[in-house]
Amino acid sequence: MEATESTSPSAPAAFYFIVNYHAMTTVQDAEQLRQHTFDVALDYLALGFDPDEAALFVQSDVPAVTELMWIFFNLLPTSHLEKGVAYKEKVEAGFSPSAGLFNYPVLQAADILAYGGSLVPVGADQKQNLEMARDLARRFNHRFCPDDEPLFPLPEPHILDDVAVIPGTDGRKMSKSYDNTIGIFDEDETLKEKVMSIVTDSTPLDEPKDPETCNVFALISLFADDETQQEIAEQYRAGGYGYGHAKQALLGLIEDHFAEARARRKKLKQRPDYVRDVLRSGAEAAREQMAPILERVREVTGLVRT
Repeated sequence: MEATESTSPSAPAAFYFIVNYHAMTTVQDAEQLRQHTFDVALDYLALGFDPDEAALFVQSDVPAVTELMWIFFNLLPTSHLEKGVAYKEKVEAGFSPSAGLFNYPVLQAADILAYGGSLVPVGADQKQNLEMARDLARRFNHRFCPDDEPLFPLPEPHILDDVAVIPGTDGRKMSKSYDNTIGIFDEDETLKEKVMSIVTDSTPLDEPKDPETCNVFALISLFADDETQQEIAEQYRAGGYGYGHAKQALLGLIEDHFAEARARRKKLKQRPDYVRDVLRSGAEAAREQMAPILERVREVTGLVRT
């Protein structure tokens, strides 16, 4: 899921889209991709996304973004892409990355700039890709636009430092690609299994523990209020409080926090036509937002229609 804030007063306040083009770098089973796309839409609507306030759509329903990506390809040296974190990680791990993964940051830049986005909520780990979007906006404006009439604004990152990176069950950044996520909409037993599988150290039950270095406590801090966090932290330091106790506390916090959303999702799952209508409406708004921007891009680059 990606998001950009609109600069047009007549457009939705923000555009949120399900990045199924990007997903193809790892998911190449048609039915799985279709199901994952629908599931993400369900998740966001269940969590309170209001389609009357912002647009929600599927990336591939606005395929013109790939035209902008191609134009950006011609402005960027390959050496810039070789510095990409995800690409370098794959190479260093011995994998042979696809061209899709190599060019992933350029599509991400097109995703942002195609809608005239001015503010992009990102995790700290995605800041590099946003910098590439800013670089491409500068390159395009310098190459094709008068100094006083830039076509693309330079998007700014919106990073919430305290929740920028969430640890997964193995201690690495939580990511589906690492298979270390906790599915908040999983069935009860599966959710419990995921929480109980969180990796911890081997400190015995009776000994004091440091909450600041514990993956379980890091997740607890996302849901617990200050008083509850302090109480649990004190139990860690006092000894006699095991990681199993902490995991049970975390499970309870997750269940309480997402109870309403889990119930809403079950109801929404019975209304697939409504979900598709939301996505279609969002895609229409996105195409309307992109059309004049892309038309201007074609004009200033000389990509005239015949």
